[in-house]
This record gives sequence, C-alpha cells and structure tokens, in this order.
Amino acid sequence: MLIGIPRESRAGERLVAATPATVRKLVALGYDVVVETGAGERASLPNKAYVEAGARIGERADVWSCDVVTSVNAPTGAELDLLSPGSTLVSQLAPATRPELMDALAERRVTALALDAVPRISRAQALDVLSAQSNVAGYRAVVEAAEEFGGMFTGQVTAAGTTPPATVFVIGAGVAGLAAIGTASSLGAKVRAFDVRPEVAEQIESLGATYVQAEGASQEVSADGYARALTDDQEAATQRTYAVESSGADVVITTALVRGTAPTTITAEMVAAMRPGSVIVDLAATGGGNCELTVPGERVVSDNDVVVLGYTDLPGRMPQHTSQLLGTNVVNLLTLLTPAKDGNLTVDLEDVVVRGMTLTRDGEVLWPPPPVQVSAAPAAGPAPEPPLSGPTPAEQAAAHRSRSRRNGVLAAVAAVLAGLAVAASPPDAVGHFTVFALAVVVGFYVISAVTHALHTPLMAQTNAISGIILVGALLQIGVDDWVVTTLAVAAATVASINVFGGFLVANRMIRMFRKGTPSGAAMTPGVAR
Repeated sequence: MLIGIPRESRAGERLVAATPATVRKLVALGYDVVVETGAGERASLPNKAYVEAGARIGERADVWSCDVVTSVNAPTGAELDLLSPGSTLVSQLAPATRPELMDALAERRVTALALDAVPRISRAQALDVLSAQSNVAGYRAVVEAAEEFGGMFTGQVTAAGTTPPATVFVIGAGVAGLAAIGTASSLGAKVRAFDVRPEVAEQIESLGATYVQAEGASQEVSADGYARALTDDQEAATQRTYAVESSGADVVITTALVRGTAPTTITAEMVAAMRPGSVIVDLAATGGGNCELTVPGERVVSDNDVVVLGYTDLPGRMPQHTSQLLGTNVVNLLTLLTPAKDGNLTVDLEDVVVRGMTLTRDGEVLWPPPPVQVSAAPAAGPAPEPPLSGPTPAEQAAAHRSRSRRNGVLAAVAAVLAGLAVAASPPDAVGHFTVFALAVVVGFYVISAVTHALHTPLMAQTNAISGIILVGALLQIGVDDWVVTTLAVAAATVASINVFGGFLVANRMIRMFRKGTPSGAAMTPGVAR
C-alpha cells in the first residue's frame, strides 16, 4: 500500500507528518511512501533526505490519492476531493467541533482516524499526538513569555543590588502545564500552579513549583481520561483563585481545554488588575482562548500594558522536534494497524484504541465512540478494625504538664550540681567548665538545626574537632592522676572511632560519585583528605 505525506497547505504551517527517520520505519513495515515535493522544507528536511530514507517524491495529486494519507492538519475542501474512495486518512481532525468534516469524509467512503482523539489509556500513550505537541507547546510558552517579559526569570544578586525572581502562575497541570512548570522552574522563576485535579499536586511540587489549593474546586477524572466542564460551584471557586493568583503574577500561562473548547479562566477584570508589563500566554487559543482578551494567532496588549499571546502555532515554532514526535506517533499507529508488517493496513474496530480514533468507516460516521473505562474502583476490602481507645485530650494535656514539671525539676537539679562542682573546683578549672558548657549549648543548637540530609557532610567538620580532642587526650595520658588518665583514654578511644568512621563514610560517598568505580572498590590514598 502507498502512504502519502503531503505538504501542509495551512498558512504558516512548518510541520510535516513524517521525517526521514520515520519514513525508514514506515518502509520497514512494508509500505511504499510518497512525499510531496517540498513537504519538509519548512522544517529543514529537504527532498534528498526523504529519498535517501526510501521514499519517492511526488506531486500534490499523487500524494492525496494514495491508499493511506497522513497529514498534520485536516484536509481542505480541495484536498478532500483528491482522496480516493476506500482510502484511509490519518490526521488531526477535531471531531468534537467539526461534524461537517466527518459527513464529508463519510460521503467519500474514507476511513478517517483522528490523531487527536486517542483514548487516554496507558496502551495508547505512544499514539497520543496531543500529549507530544502539548509538551512542546508548554516549553515554547515559557520561551515566548521570557521574550516578552521585561525582566529576568531568575533572581540576581549583583554589586548594584538584587532583583527578585519572576512569579509564574500556571493554570492546568496536564502535559503542557507540567512542561511549562518545569521550564519556568529551570529558569529560576517562582512558580505557582493550579489544577482542579488534586491528585496532580505531587507532580507539580516534584517540579519545584507550589501547588495552589482552592477549596470546592476539586474534580474527578472523567471516564475517558479527558477533562470535563466544571460545575457552577467549582467555576466560582476557581475564578476566585485565578483572580488572586493572576494579580500577583508576572507571567500567567493557561492550558485549560475541554473537548477542544477553551473555558474562560482569565477575565478582562483580572487582566486589568495585573501589573503593567505582565504576560499572559494562552495555550488554549486554538479553542477560543482561556483569556477574554485572547485573539487566536495574535499578540494583544491591554489598556494597562499586559501582553496577551494567543499564538496557535507554538509546536510549529520548533518544527524539527515536533515533526519527529508527530511522525513517531504516526509510525506507532501504523505499527498497530499492520500486525503482519506486510504493508497492508488493518482497521480492527474491536480494539478500543482503534475504535476510539475511528471517525468514519464504509460511509458511516462512527463518532462519538463508546466510552472507555480508564480506571477501576478498588476492590472492597475487609472492614477496618475500630481504633484502639486512647487517652482523652484532657489526659494528654495533664501528661504534658507533668512531663514539663519533671523536666524543669531535673534542669534545676542539674544546674545546682554544676554550680557546686564549679564552686568546689580549683580557680583555673572554672574557665574550662565555662568553655565546656558553652560548647555543649552551641553544639546542641547547631546540630539540632541541621537537616538529617546534611549530617553526613558535617562529618568533615566533626573529624577536625575529634582530631583536636584526640591530640589533647594523648597529651593527658600518663599523668599521675588516675582519673585524668581514665578520662583521657576514654576521650582518645571515642575520638578515634569518630575520626576513622568519618573517613570510611566519606570515602564511601566519594566512590558513589566517581565514574567507573564500584562502591566497594578501594580508594586511592589521600582522596578523602
């Protein structure tokens, strides 16, 4: 069978549905590939590269009349007329918003597979064009915001003073939102993010951002894995959150899309409350825009000098990588549809992935598909045992007061004993006691204030202190006073254990970071010094 790769006709489109790398994989599946002349030029992919990959170069009519046509965007009316009856079209077809296109495809008896209707299940992730392009769009959104913003994302400390980091607020923690969060965090910005799904809080925080909570706005995942419209109460709760967060943000990135339609998340009043010079990047501009001031495809400046970017071609601004990702999605789909790898495409509607993507077949419109269950409720387990009875709050408070009184008495007794010891000691010992007491207090507060993760690095400091103790103990061993000699031997023993143990632990840590050295290998002498 012939696979046709057309040159995209949409104005300004730089993407192509196959790269030379993915053409090789299509040929390996047994297909013959025809690429329209100049299809990859805007992505810096010349005709010669496609020929070397095993494709042949053809004209527009040759490509659109192939058995299988895969494109980035839905065909125009003129391109629809070039499709052969019984052929298969693989493209982004926006089925939720373009019913007239599905009717036209069914009328021509074309089997239409929508790359933007992949079921949100684990097995279909390799085919998910929306996720791949959203990842690129989220990254590019931060790049565009940095270009427009009048300051640096990361804070700076200079001889002339300091500058605070930019504050970035991201609405939505899907693929695009997480990509934007990660990119903004890597640039040093202070990132805050909100999503109606509370389960993504951990993902947001793992990227270095702060999860913004909004009481009453939580939403469960829908049956097919796509977002659902909010209820009135949820909408009110989110609007309050958006108003507060946007007013304090330097950059706002919105990503909310529900079945291809963008709900309003940033109103004109919210824009008016933002600081002059702030930037809004509306990643949902293709669905109309999350911001009331968004004009799809345009850059808009509000009355208070807030820049609103409604670009709809963010993935296309990085055409090489995006085309490669898109082409890989197509290869993964055709691998699924070509189980024998003989170049013959098989559309199995019993497969939930294929069925979810199929819009038309044999003159019939098959959209919408039956719902796909993406998660199952956990099996009911045994009833939990009743909690053991414990002390009442009053009993706990009484126990706490008792412990406080006991600790206070012990501290007072210790202070009295220390005072008597100092009074009974020779005059020159008073200074030693004072130094010892101060060292205990300072050491306690220093060690207790350090996080456990830094205790091991502190061994380098304690080794030096233990070395001083060891030298002092050795000088005292052998004096006439047996008490002093006993204490010196004990101090030397403990200090030696601390010193040698510290070096062993430090050596082990260093081996973990040395390339090609097993953790148990011997170290070169002197490495831990």
